[in-house]
Amino acid sequence: MGRDKLMDFDEALERFEPVLGFEVHVELNTRTKMFSAAPNPAHSANHDAAPNTLVAPVDMGLPGALPVVNEEAVRASISLGLALGCRIAPSSRFARKNYFYPDLGKNYQISQYDEPIAFEGSVEVELEDGTVVTVPIERAHMEEDAGKLTHVGGSTGRIQGAEYSLVDYNRAGVPLVEIVTKPIFGAEHRAPDIAKAYVQTIRDIILALGISDARMERGNLRCDANVSLRPRGQERLGTRTETKNVNSMRSVERAVRYEIQRQAAILAAGGTIIQETRHWHEDTGTTSPGRPKSDADDYRYFPEPDLLPVAPAPSLIDELRAGLPEQPVVRRRRLKADWGFADIEFRGVVNAGLLGEVEATVAAGATPAAARKWWMSEISRIANADGREPGELVTPAQVAQLQRLVDEGTLTDKLARQVLEGVIAGEGDPVDVVASRGLAVVSDDTALIAAIDDALAAQPDVLQKIRDGKVQAAGAVIGAVMKAMRGQADAARVRELILERAAQ
Repeated sequence: MGRDKLMDFDEALERFEPVLGFEVHVELNTRTKMFSAAPNPAHSANHDAAPNTLVAPVDMGLPGALPVVNEEAVRASISLGLALGCRIAPSSRFARKNYFYPDLGKNYQISQYDEPIAFEGSVEVELEDGTVVTVPIERAHMEEDAGKLTHVGGSTGRIQGAEYSLVDYNRAGVPLVEIVTKPIFGAEHRAPDIAKAYVQTIRDIILALGISDARMERGNLRCDANVSLRPRGQERLGTRTETKNVNSMRSVERAVRYEIQRQAAILAAGGTIIQETRHWHEDTGTTSPGRPKSDADDYRYFPEPDLLPVAPAPSLIDELRAGLPEQPVVRRRRLKADWGFADIEFRGVVNAGLLGEVEATVAAGATPAAARKWWMSEISRIANADGREPGELVTPAQVAQLQRLVDEGTLTDKLARQVLEGVIAGEGDPVDVVASRGLAVVSDDTALIAAIDDALAAQPDVLQKIRDGKVQAAGAVIGAVMKAMRGQADAARVRELILERAAQ
């Protein structure tokens, strides 16, 4: 398949107005699935379960298996709806969304259609330059996830060209909340930035509520990005495409930019946009056609006959409203002021997705500067090299403990990096690694003086140079001592002892 023709982004925005929309799917981390008692693979305890081991009859669509609503998932859905500024429906109903796919055992998905649990909300999104954009929320509704297909034998991992497919029903029935925005007008050149910031804001809200791990690379949080263009001055909306399951905030930004450029080139050449789903390709930064996008009528929605409406008590809604965390915009401004970070420093933490890790590390006792240093430098470097997320490698409590050992003089920065490697390797907490590897700084002056004497004996002229006022000559001795002590000496203390010797 040839590459799409693209129009320059600025030219595209001169000729066309972009209209955006987002559908974000959130996997809830409840202990069990949405409509069965099977363990939920989106819960941290079940991430590594073998295929088809977390299933119940209802997940596979076996005859006679009846669904039962997960109360914990309903509470989480209401909390999320409230955090999005939505109204909570006094009564909402589940529906059957009918379509065939091999990993959907029942041949229909239990979802919510015209009676969602939460509707008519909005969320404030802060861009990198500090601009705040209000994104209107149409609805947040409960549903179940489908299973997962693995296509084997092809070069792309997709069904086209595959020799066969394997189905894993572990994910079937995982509780989902789908958040659907209204059309977003006025995005203009900031459209890609708004896309990225919106998904980041939703992730921040979810993590603050504690209702999902929100790991995009694991599919806990998936974004479908809708983009349409209309000529300047035209009121009628253009035909939209839906780029499915984009799995990082950076990719959402790139996918929106790409679709604007692709659609603009087609429209400028007199072509038409096909209403379809699109696949995002991270390696090439492009989208490709998926399937024609169905309208609601094609799914033949009708009320789920095996489930009663969900009617939360007003007292429950009040209880959940009282427990809501700060809005992300408010939280970020508070943390930036509390930490005293410059704009570029704070923005770097936010853009790296490490705000929660830094906040938790500060709460565990580290200074904001130290917490930022560890997460943004050494931990991120190792994570990038391993293709993992920083939060997978080490806990905030361990980082705070590591910095405490540095502050106490037990470790130098160099030794602390070795200790960090041991922690990441699974050797225990920092204090355990220090003990097992024998990495503590040598604080015994007797041992240091002995090493200094050996170094001076090997460089007999250095002591006289120092006495003659050439203090920089001490650097050669310090280097030799640090080498002899395997880096486990305090260089500043070694220098003090050398100068004391020179003064004698």
